Amino acid sequence: MFGRKRKHRTHLFGWHPETFVCSRRGHVTPAALVQELRPEDSGLGVDLPDGRRMARCTRCDVWISTTPPAKPVRETLPPLPTMRIPRRGRPLREAIILRVIAIDRALHSFLFGLLAVLLVLVETNLADLKKEASDLIGRVTGGTGQGATQGIIDRELQKLLHLSQGTLTILIATAIAYCVVEGVEAWGLWHEKRWAEYLTAIATAGFLPFEIKEIVDKVTFLRVAALVVNIAILVWLLWRKRLFGINGGMKAAKAEEEAVDREALFGAPQETGAVVTR
Repeated sequence: MFGRKRKHRTHLFGWHPETFVCSRRGHVTPAALVQELRPEDSGLGVDLPDGRRMARCTRCDVWISTTPPAKPVRETLPPLPTMRIPRRGRPLREAIILRVIAIDRALHSFLFGLLAVLLVLVETNLADLKKEASDLIGRVTGGTGQGATQGIIDRELQKLLHLSQGTLTILIATAIAYCVVEGVEAWGLWHEKRWAEYLTAIATAGFLPFEIKEIVDKVTFLRVAALVVNIAILVWLLWRKRLFGINGGMKAAKAEEEAVDREALFGAPQETGAVVTR
């Protein structure tokens, strides 16, 4: 390793978001793109006597073996305060979590859209479906006694018979509304829009009473899991994204971003702390 000894961060289950992102997007090695490396750039890159150049990824800290570029993008590295540094650490983890939530919302949007299509098909063929349901109920219950009418199939068919056009219209409108809202949330969260975080928090909080009512009516694993996930998403958004002024609000978020010490991360190591291996 080149440069000063650094304390490695420990992540849950040994998973490093920086390494994960670099494996998908590639390393960010500004030292590999310049014509000349100066002594003060040794925290980012080092030219070796054999002609090789070791360039450090500013996201995951790995050192890449390369050679000085034939067509450098500039002569030397820019000053550390002005250099573009990719997200790492907590900001990167939060960005990944936002995208996971966005995928969750996109899945919800797809399911609500699918439900809306199915409801439209039911509405279009409601008269025929009711006739078929009535005939099927007659065949199922005919001559079998009262007990057969308590079956699951019979109960569901009875619900279809009592389904009105107005109820279907309300259900379709609701499904379309949720499809649109969840889709907008998914797009906004994927692109890390602040308004999407607020929209997701408000929509999630507004839907919680209905989820709790569903669990009160009947406890199922899926309902409980959905409630736990939504509560976790809501709490995380409110606390980590500092919505509605919680946890210090935007002022605290900006102070946290400005607290990154670039010199400590990428500055040239002192002679007493340098460790070089070949």
